[in-house]
Amino acid sequence: MKNIQAHENVIALIGNTPLIKLNRITSKMAGNFYAKVEAFNPGHSAKDRIALYIIEKAEEQGILKPGDTIVETTSGNTGFSIAMVSILKGYKCILAVSSKSSPDKIDMLKTMGAKVYVCPAHVPADDPRSYYEVAKRLHEETPGSIYINQYFNQLNIDAHYHTTGPEIWEQTGGQITHLVACSGTGGTISGTARYLKEHNPNIKVLGIDAYGSVIQKYHETRELDKDEIYPYRIEGLGKNLIPAATDFDCIDSFTKVTDEDSAHTARELAKTEGLLLGYTSGAAMQGIKQLSQEGVFDEDSVVVVIFPDHGSRYMSKIYNDEWMEQQGFMDTLKQKTKAVQHLK
Repeated sequence: MKNIQAHENVIALIGNTPLIKLNRITSKMAGNFYAKVEAFNPGHSAKDRIALYIIEKAEEQGILKPGDTIVETTSGNTGFSIAMVSILKGYKCILAVSSKSSPDKIDMLKTMGAKVYVCPAHVPADDPRSYYEVAKRLHEETPGSIYINQYFNQLNIDAHYHTTGPEIWEQTGGQITHLVACSGTGGTISGTARYLKEHNPNIKVLGIDAYGSVIQKYHETRELDKDEIYPYRIEGLGKNLIPAATDFDCIDSFTKVTDEDSAHTARELAKTEGLLLGYTSGAAMQGIKQLSQEGVFDEDSVVVVIFPDHGSRYMSKIYNDEWMEQQGFMDTLKQKTKAVQHLK
């Protein structure tokens, strides 16, 4: 029919996410701060980009055919994106998911028709029960399947090199001075950084890591220190192994953030900027706070932070007062409130 302005399907909406100026939460910081808000993707996260890119590359190479099965390891977001693309392209989807993933994420994956295997989060990467090993086994046991393997797939980096990087460069008119992004698989920060540094090698790329993760220490020493590993709550940030999808050479430094600070900062983003975002977005913003206190930015800095996903996937966690209480995250807040009331 003529003159109907419509997209063929939701895949057409992947990418070209907006850059939004941060005003209130950064009001006391030196610099100009902008957020690349990946929740505007149809699957509500940056993982839409790699799901579509990797699947279409597999199709081009003839290793993925209609009716085949896609297997993946995920903390939730990549799985949702793969499930969404699979529906539209006619593939089956099997996902090995970390038990650290929020119930909201797991329910969403099942709703999207994926077969979900929940695996214990706090076991070594090479443990047969880990979601890495379970995904490998499921791939081997499933005829006509491919394993995306985002942690060790260079296409993870390429997806962001060809999309996120160029978008940020164009949206800032090449004026970006700092990129701040969390590192899990490392694909987002690495691909974006590669593109930006090719255009201006003076751009500083600042990664955000979690306490309990080995990423920062490995970046500094190029050695995997297992003593760094302990359980933490943030999903999609940090790792207990070294992902091959991380290009450490294009990242200038890492800053670690805590579970508690990241949760409260995510809530602060909602209350100051009207952005209901995920746990990792809170971590990225918390990283900016810490970097600002260290004097990393000045009045001329043009800082772009990547906010990876939407807050709707964390309603049973960081946006749930009972969950926050159970983690002990409200204790510090109560102490601060009492201190302010005492001063009054």
